Amino acid sequence: MTQRNLGIYVHWPFCKAKCPYCDFNSHVRHHGVDPASFGDALADELSWFARQTPGRTVTSVFFGGGTPSLMPPAIVGQVIDTVADLWPMADDVEITLESNPTSAEAANFAGYRSAGVSRVSVGIQALNEADLKYLGRQHSVEEGLAAFQMAARIFPRTSFDLIYARPGQTPDRWESELRQALAEQAGHMSLYQLTIEPETAFFRLHEAGQLATPHEDHAAEMYEITRDLTSAAGLPAYEVSNHARTGHECRHNMLYWTYGEYAGVGPGAHSRLVADDGSRRALATEKHPETWLGSVSADRNGVVEDTVVAGEDAAHECLLMGMRTTQGVSLRRIERMSGRRLDRSQLDHLVADGLVCLMQDEDSIVATPAGRQVLNSVIEYIAVKTLR
Repeated sequence: MTQRNLGIYVHWPFCKAKCPYCDFNSHVRHHGVDPASFGDALADELSWFARQTPGRTVTSVFFGGGTPSLMPPAIVGQVIDTVADLWPMADDVEITLESNPTSAEAANFAGYRSAGVSRVSVGIQALNEADLKYLGRQHSVEEGLAAFQMAARIFPRTSFDLIYARPGQTPDRWESELRQALAEQAGHMSLYQLTIEPETAFFRLHEAGQLATPHEDHAAEMYEITRDLTSAAGLPAYEVSNHARTGHECRHNMLYWTYGEYAGVGPGAHSRLVADDGSRRALATEKHPETWLGSVSADRNGVVEDTVVAGEDAAHECLLMGMRTTQGVSLRRIERMSGRRLDRSQLDHLVADGLVCLMQDEDSIVATPAGRQVLNSVIEYIAVKTLR
């Protein structure tokens, strides 16, 4: 049987507080959480997924949330050991954990490293005290920088994560903040433009006219500042919001963006498993943590959705992911997935408008910097106008 690469995503759904911009599946439990019960359930669900994925080699494990840095290191180690027992692990497997930089969580870094974590993504989010408070963050700038510096000493790979285009932020202020962050980073930065997501506190404030984000021209200028400064510092964008020195790209997220195969465990996790015919099973687990826990106890999994994604739907998903990257997507791959031929004359319109370019082999299509500013429209045009 041919070995295939597999990523593992582990969702820890708990937070100390819900950030007002966050639409992730995260929950606050003032009465506390029993980590051991959730650790055992994650192990059980991993076992169920292992039975669905024979012949795979795990190339990456990613602990996301929620706030995974609220997990005791022993539970993180239990999950990593379970993965290693169930699948072959690549020699250079990347194991990432997302962390909030409060002092108490940063103190666990040494324990995470001993457990096998090789990469930490530190959610600094802002280098401005007022904005940190407005974003609902529970750390100060000083604590955030200290936590990142500790992470950089302990882990081989790190990410310095910020949010820009925040309410009241100007391009000049963002440039100053980004320059400060670039002096601290250690090879990778995730720099996200703030978006107002439905069912968040920020969305309700925005709808009520009580929150104003920067004008779209200013937001576009901040994007250009981000691209130019990171490139000049040797961390060019390899995806719309991610910048890295060569070799420091997040391998797990690259697996997502190149439409690879991954299994997601924990409340609200999603999976894409590849069938023998090339179609994909799209799975999702129960979002509510305690309900998920009960389902895993009864059935060894918390899966509530299991559907097939094939044909044009799979091609569209591949476009949505791959066009975010600087390597783009293979046109032949899109044609194979969709079962349709691409109308190259329609692609020529996007090329002429400076929104995409064809690579030298004329198989891969890549969004230009201008195209990334209107990426959703570019993807929709390709999906609707060029597939025939």
